[in-house]
Amino acid sequence: MGREEETPPPPATPMTVASSATKDQEEVAWNHLVVELSEKLIAGDLQAKIEAARDIRKVVRKSSGSGRTRSKFAAAGVIPPLVSMLRCPNLDARQASLLALLNLAVRNERNKINIVTAGAVPPLVELLKLQNNGVSELATAAILTLSAAAPNKSAIASSGAAPFLVQILSSGSVQGKVDAVTVLHNLSTCNENSNSVRILNAKAVSPLINLLKECKKYSKFAEKATALLEILSKSEEGRVAIIDTDGGILTLVEIVEDGSLLSTQHAVGALLSVCESCREKYREHILKEGAIPGLLRLTVEGTNIARERARSLLDLLRDTPQEKKSAAPSEKIVYDIAIRVNGTDNVADTAKRLLEDMVQRSMELSMNSIQHSHRAASRAPAEVQSA
Repeated sequence: MGREEETPPPPATPMTVASSATKDQEEVAWNHLVVELSEKLIAGDLQAKIEAARDIRKVVRKSSGSGRTRSKFAAAGVIPPLVSMLRCPNLDARQASLLALLNLAVRNERNKINIVTAGAVPPLVELLKLQNNGVSELATAAILTLSAAAPNKSAIASSGAAPFLVQILSSGSVQGKVDAVTVLHNLSTCNENSNSVRILNAKAVSPLINLLKECKKYSKFAEKATALLEILSKSEEGRVAIIDTDGGILTLVEIVEDGSLLSTQHAVGALLSVCESCREKYREHILKEGAIPGLLRLTVEGTNIARERARSLLDLLRDTPQEKKSAAPSEKIVYDIAIRVNGTDNVADTAKRLLEDMVQRSMELSMNSIQHSHRAASRAPAEVQSA
């Protein structure tokens, strides 16, 4: 058989030729604008630089191909002068460059890395210190975006930003608090930072617990906040702060009952860490908040890690924790708890009621989980939007 001839392209029409020419003209005009703004930013006076930074932000936001536009501006050399403007005494210049950099970094991994390499982190930390909530929270949003790139985490973690992010947890706007939690969570996963507790201090405990009281217990935000509390529970100062914070233990117990699989794993980890540190001191605190039903459910429905932690904590909460937990199945644990609740007289009835409550609670949570999963599946996750 001979080689088949290729199908010739359709003949050009005046309309397609005009459309192609228009696109070429738009591309040339767009490239010219990128070069013009870049030169103005690099060589202009301070006011010209401020105007150029503002225009760069506008161009990126309005561009239909914003990904290409971000790359073109970076290739034109705008990142170093924008980072230099972050150090300028003029607040307008710092804010204009901050917004431009934030928009250049969103959804562009290379730009995120180049911005940090150009030295953006120290001046961003200085902006976190300002008594200007608008600017400090923009700096938080920028650090959040930059911390999403794995190569940047170590530099940000060692920059001294964490204490100021903890301050925002207490006094910032709702969005500022959410961003601060996400940054701290990003930094806690830094592979080079083997001791994440160094990033945080016990001052973060109270605002984190207050945020958990207000948020949906199965949300992604709750997962990040409980992960941070688990880290904090590994230090004595953190454990004391959890106990001393109004509703601290109760909030963790509520997460164990109503949280997502990941949230419950972190919450039971924090409770276990507290109880293991001094069983005699903290056992009653956990028991009086009604932790048993949620922990029993976790031994059946939790992740593998959560199941093991729940069993360990239940063993510590029993009156005779000396027995090995491998020898104490859920039924035995329920029986022991029933003795503690009502004594030996009605132990069978109490144990039965506890198991029935656990099953009923399990069914309700399973239904809620299914409903939440359906709702979550209908919503695509969104990255930080351009400011």
